[in-house]
Amino acid sequence: MRVLVVEDEQRIADFIEKGLTESGYAVDVAADGDDALAWSDVVDYDVIILDVMLPKRDGIDVCRTLRTRGVGVPVLMLTARDAIDDRVRGLDSGADDYLVKPFAFAELLARLRALTRREPVLMNTLLRVSDLTLDTTTRVVERQGAAIELTNKEYALLEYLMRHPNQILTRSMIAEHVWNYDFNNVTNVIDVHIRYLRRKLDDPFPTRLIQTVRGAGYRISSRPESS
Repeated sequence: MRVLVVEDEQRIADFIEKGLTESGYAVDVAADGDDALAWSDVVDYDVIILDVMLPKRDGIDVCRTLRTRGVGVPVLMLTARDAIDDRVRGLDSGADDYLVKPFAFAELLARLRALTRREPVLMNTLLRVSDLTLDTTTRVVERQGAAIELTNKEYALLEYLMRHPNQILTRSMIAEHVWNYDFNNVTNVIDVHIRYLRRKLDDPFPTRLIQTVRGAGYRISSRPESS
């Protein structure tokens, strides 16, 4: 999952970025409202964490502008204000959820998981492809009942594949959702991580789930791999 954090307080932005990165998210950070809109013009984010009090353009205006432009990405608003009127303004501008500072990081993660399950196809917290399961709440991955240990990046890559079963995902699509802006997608990093996943998820089992679509990208599927 790729997240845009829009927060002008450096300490808070660093705290959120560090925590999300350690939890397997790809994170970009913007420090003002204009930068937030610029980022959203060029990247297809899975969710935006948006502070209300921002330089140049506040979070309410940013969210309203995103919705006017037809950007439907889930937005979680952050604010130091706990007044009902402030929450109403945020939600009326198009935000999907609201979190008041200070907050527990565990609650932030829980709210992000809920927002990214908003689409009906993503509602279930247990993702399944054949005998492979991934629990997005506990981050437990199992195949045929055996637990499989993954790094944060391997987990993020597998979750992205399993949220789009049977779909061909290009390297660019994978890079945009699993890695952040600093990632150089001309390298073979994606291919290397796919190999890591195959060693753990496919090699010990009779059926290969992670498939290469020659000249296109990768997909995860229980259907037979075409030649």
